[in-house]
Amino acid sequence: MSGDFEQVIQWYPGHMASAMRRMADYVKLVDVVIEVVDARVPLSGFNPLLDEVAGNRRRLKILSREDLADPAETAQWMKILGPETLTVNALTQGAFVKVKQRLRDLVAPGHRMQRAMVVGIPNSGKSSVINGLVGRSVARTEDRAGVTRQLQWFKVGTLFELMDTPGILVPRIGSADAQWKLALVGAVPRDHYDPEDVAARFHRWLTEKTGGRTKVPDLSAFAQARGFVRHGGESDYHNAAQSYVKDFNDGKFGRITLESATRDVQAA
Repeated sequence: MSGDFEQVIQWYPGHMASAMRRMADYVKLVDVVIEVVDARVPLSGFNPLLDEVAGNRRRLKILSREDLADPAETAQWMKILGPETLTVNALTQGAFVKVKQRLRDLVAPGHRMQRAMVVGIPNSGKSSVINGLVGRSVARTEDRAGVTRQLQWFKVGTLFELMDTPGILVPRIGSADAQWKLALVGAVPRDHYDPEDVAARFHRWLTEKTGGRTKVPDLSAFAQARGFVRHGGESDYHNAAQSYVKDFNDGKFGRITLESATRDVQAA
């Protein structure tokens, strides 16, 4: 089983660089920039390059996948990120009422139509946020990175137009911790990391965080419990690891935030 080494995880394909340039031009057309961040990685999930694109435009930050994150950690992050930050669980009916109201509050007096650009790293939940605001499925959603490749406009009633943009990572993910965390939450395509390595790093982190009191199994125990066994009785760790990552993202290990509002902010 993998885990004795740490694979370098990076991903910045050509379409991201191209999209970044186009976003810098299109931002001139919008009034508000909405940045969507997975609530489980509220530090690594922000892309500072998108701050540069937004410039002095009004900002609204949305922590998505609230239902998968530790609620106590989310509350702490909300204090740090400030009043222009909202949390959403896209699976809950009425989750976007508060987002629409906040957008209305940002509409400049006399404006009949507000335009907003929705940005974020890959698989951060941008499309789910757009679908929630529009009220129907208009933006393609999948549990993998790199689905949105083109800039698209969607109307929200008569008051807003939303521009969906491709998910963009930083050209180089700085720390080893950020690399496995972004891979685990789906910001990096599955063929760009070793799921055994990511599962091992995650469980090591969780064991250290809880002082060994976690009930989440390591990959070896998971493989045995789920019957991932090859001919001859050897554990099939590769397929077990893929299922392990999926179970994490389905919330089967509980509500887990991978970055602390106190410890990780101070260390950054």
